[in-house]
Amino acid sequence: MAQDFSQPRLERRHIRVRGVVQGVGFRPFVYRLAQTLDLSGWVRNDGDGVELEGQGLPGNLSALIARIRSEAPSLARVDSIHTRLCDADPADQGFTIRTSESGAVSTTIGHDSAVCADCLAELFDPADRRWRYPFINCTHCGPRYTITRALPYDRSNTSMATFAQCPACQREYDAPVHRRFHAEPNACADCGPQLSLLEAAGVRVATRDPIADTLLRLLTGEIVAIKGLGGFHLVCDARNPEAVERLRARKGRGGKPFAVMVANLASARRWARLASAEEALLAGAERPVVLCEKRPSVDNELWGLAPDLGSIGLMLPYTPLHYLLFHDNAGRPSGTDWLGEVQDLALVMTSANPGGEPLVTDNQEALQRLKGIADAYLMHDRDILSRCDDSVMVAERSALAGARETPRFVRRARGFTPRSIRLAQKGVPVLAFGAWLKNAVCLTRGDEAFLSEHIGDLDNPGVCVAMDQAAEHLQRILAIQPEAVAHDLHPDFHSTRAALALADRLGVPAIGVQHHHAHIAAVLAEHRRSGPVLGVALDGVGLGSDGSAWGGELLTVDGAAFERVGHLAPLALPGGDQAARAPWRMAASALHRMGRGADIAPRFATQRGAAQIKVLLDKPHLCPTTTSMGRWFDAAAGLLGVCERMDYDAEAAMRLESLAASYGSALRAHRGWAVREDESGAELDLLPLLAELARERNPARGAAVFHATLLAALEDWIVAAARHERLSTVALGGGCFLNRQLAFELPRRLSARGLEVLTARQAPCNDGGIALGQAWVAIQQLQPGN
Repeated sequence: MAQDFSQPRLERRHIRVRGVVQGVGFRPFVYRLAQTLDLSGWVRNDGDGVELEGQGLPGNLSALIARIRSEAPSLARVDSIHTRLCDADPADQGFTIRTSESGAVSTTIGHDSAVCADCLAELFDPADRRWRYPFINCTHCGPRYTITRALPYDRSNTSMATFAQCPACQREYDAPVHRRFHAEPNACADCGPQLSLLEAAGVRVATRDPIADTLLRLLTGEIVAIKGLGGFHLVCDARNPEAVERLRARKGRGGKPFAVMVANLASARRWARLASAEEALLAGAERPVVLCEKRPSVDNELWGLAPDLGSIGLMLPYTPLHYLLFHDNAGRPSGTDWLGEVQDLALVMTSANPGGEPLVTDNQEALQRLKGIADAYLMHDRDILSRCDDSVMVAERSALAGARETPRFVRRARGFTPRSIRLAQKGVPVLAFGAWLKNAVCLTRGDEAFLSEHIGDLDNPGVCVAMDQAAEHLQRILAIQPEAVAHDLHPDFHSTRAALALADRLGVPAIGVQHHHAHIAAVLAEHRRSGPVLGVALDGVGLGSDGSAWGGELLTVDGAAFERVGHLAPLALPGGDQAARAPWRMAASALHRMGRGADIAPRFATQRGAAQIKVLLDKPHLCPTTTSMGRWFDAAAGLLGVCERMDYDAEAAMRLESLAASYGSALRAHRGWAVREDESGAELDLLPLLAELARERNPARGAAVFHATLLAALEDWIVAAARHERLSTVALGGGCFLNRQLAFELPRRLSARGLEVLTARQAPCNDGGIALGQAWVAIQQLQPGN
């Protein structure tokens, strides 16, 4: 029988798309593509991502698949597309979006995103029905992770489930051509969340405009707790030094710097010298706090925000509510032109968590826990289902030749959680419980690692509970039960105890991972390497496998195995943990090692206990030792008089770094170090450098000498160890690599010496990335044959 060529040949394909494809406008995107390409079929969410069937001309189906990958929504991430032929249905007409299907979850939800330009245009258009509505959003912006209870991502699985859409919103939601087609948080003033302003006592303020009233309170010096996407902020006028100091005192923050929100990039340039990479990061959809080089005017006009530091943490508005505060201050102009103009309003935006407690997320919780701190509360009635603090980042050009401008995380949270980090291989699901400081947990699924939001330091019972909740939330939202758990070696950490308890409950292996091994493993995980490499781990402290306090380590790492091949010379810790908070004690320890113990009491006469320190140091059995790089920084700061007591973690090192930068011209490094061999490998001793600093009368010059000499010493030490171990790849990890000179100059030097250098990019180099490394080691250990 002759073939009939008069009718076009129809083809039907089943298409599976995996990645970040829920909550990012992916279904309406596919719908519009299908309409353009004259395809029939359907699309829906399910536990595996996005599933669709398309029917039409073979060329149009090929175009659909290609455009799904190349034109995906900006917030989406397409990891894979799998297709197969299926039977054509000539009767099938039109393309539809079907109801989501539940099932085993192997996809993930999108991250929270700053309000988009289209929504801002509506927000500031007096003729628009959403004019000045503080919860405007669409498929391209708004809350996702923080309002999601479970997958698939449907309104019924979010905290918007209690808000029934009005007829106008429902029509938008149902209209395939509309920007809010299946936008799950869709709402307006008639049907969505509402604001309320409360006095300090919790009494609701009778006001027609809570935003205008809030701005007035801020401009008259009050501190207002404002509910955001992932939690509350404590907010005050950054240009009011009395309000800033009052907030600092009430929160018990000491001298720790505050982040500042400004209206736009034009306003940010007023306070900081911005590179193009910093501007891109500030204005990106994730809207992190970005640490930028501050202008001299900051210390005069924004007094007390970042004392004795060379940088300022800036952020731009990311919720409609934030923008409305700046809009009111600008006089409520129509349109968006004002967003390109310098605005004088600058707001301190600091996490609403008193004295190291977890971030406040609930309205009633805010009234209780922020009592005595906030003068008023600007709240809304949309629940926050997942606590998520602001991310903090540094954007700077990489020191490696040919590398792109790549930002680094100080804290990974809102805007990036729960983006997965792709691993080199699949493994059993592992839940890693992280470190004591800057805790975050990590859950793996196949070849993906999901690092939780920043949780905090586990020295507070509330933070311990928050860690437990974060671990449970990750397991629930990813529908994964771990087949192994990983934890730090320290037996007294809450994270360790929680891991062991879960392993016992589930009957799965519990794998202890040495702290500095985990630092290096985190870098290897994101670079999809397994080794062998030379790991350089420089941080404050971590329990070593010999039971002592490590923190300046050279490790060879190959798969799940590591060996210590070098370390910094140990310093005594007079007073134990007290020494980690009092740099003058570390300076005293260095003086004692120099044989100058008699100088301690007169040099630190203003410090309580200075007269007894020498007696303590004369009895080594009373003073534990540490190889910590952080404590060497503290000793330098104490000897130079830069910082004798710390209000916050790494304050001494940060002030030392800022002082070195202020000195200006680079200095030639002195031969202020020695390398010796002991049973643990090559020991780097920086005591000659500290002896020189003890004689230095100019603290800024001394800080510059310290950095220049430290870089030269580390370069020689690392290169020699790499040659000795016959390794050509070096991985750098640990919180000391937040220091800009170590982070950018050391890799440049090592690269120039012929070494390949791997650094942390997708996770923080500090303890916020430890859980990723723990999970990676556990996966390596559980691989067949290991």
